[in-house]
Amino acid sequence: MTDGNGTPDGETAIEIDILVEDDGWGDGERWREAVTRAVTRTVALAGVELPPACELSVVLADDARVKELNRDYRGKDKPTNVLSFPGSDDLDSPLLGDVILARETVEREAIDEAKSFEHHFGHLIVHGMLHLLGFDHLTDDEAAEMEALETEILAALDIPDPYAGTVPVGAGDH
Repeated sequence: MTDGNGTPDGETAIEIDILVEDDGWGDGERWREAVTRAVTRTVALAGVELPPACELSVVLADDARVKELNRDYRGKDKPTNVLSFPGSDDLDSPLLGDVILARETVEREAIDEAKSFEHHFGHLIVHGMLHLLGFDHLTDDEAAEMEALETEILAALDIPDPYAGTVPVGAGDH
């Protein structure tokens, strides 16, 4: 059964805007299916309740833009792979927020870690969404919880465990 938005009853309809700020990403529609799948699965498995309709922005940027945002909002004068900016501190708000990816960093990490770009991209969308849903990795316990949830979500997306064979993360950089 579906509701008026065409989504199954009880599921949140999320309007996703994809903004391409760096031409290296190509057309934003190229990424829509991967973003939608990652966002939908993250919300379904994260165990959080959202309003029946929400909005999310995904910004496909470059290292320079992400470095600027990372410096201005986090005091770290370097690019990072993904940044998340919640639309509100309240999950009852229909504005989930923004997930912003740095193309060159995502590419470099995928190569360095012998992952496909698409799998790494999917992982970072999941990671960014979890931050918007209130998850963090500031302490070892938070990091372990978030990593386990990421691994579960990624498995549901047929993306290999990015943490397999690594030392469990502690308080992370991003």
